Amino acid sequence: MDDVDAVTRAVLTASRLLVAVSARSLAEVEERVTLPQFRMLVVLSTRGATKLVTLADALQVAPSTAMRMIDRLIAAGLADRQANPDNRRETVLRLTEEGRRTVEDVTGSRRAEIAGIVARLAPDQRAALVDALTAFNEAGGEPLAPAADDTEPYPLGWVDSPVVRGA
Repeated sequence: MDDVDAVTRAVLTASRLLVAVSARSLAEVEERVTLPQFRMLVVLSTRGATKLVTLADALQVAPSTAMRMIDRLIAAGLADRQANPDNRRETVLRLTEEGRRTVEDVTGSRRAEIAGIVARLAPDQRAALVDALTAFNEAGGEPLAPAADDTEPYPLGWVDSPVVRGA
């Protein structure tokens, strides 16, 4: 068997596990937030107040789709619209405190479950996994996730990734 095939199968299996972890972390909010809406909350969480067109670009959706999504999030009390302080003719979108808590809760749940899985690995396996995943992420153009106590915005890589661009 070609080693590329073996690695691909292992990554696909890990991907299924990570999707399951993500689904479980969203289960507590799924009655209020869909996965695409949660993605929008994450973008607003990392970028702060954002114009609709910029938000649509970051999510790679049409502005009309982004408008429908943000309207639902506003109705749910997770986001709001405000006049842009730099240009009163523009409107910016941002998270409410409840929206910020939602992102923190889902992300914290996901982080805790992944930490539990990683804790079951031997120390040398954890070190090898860090090396392998770092190389994999770099090859895919994805930035490293922030540390738990990192206060800097997290670049999501959804748009900038060469894989997404079709390169």
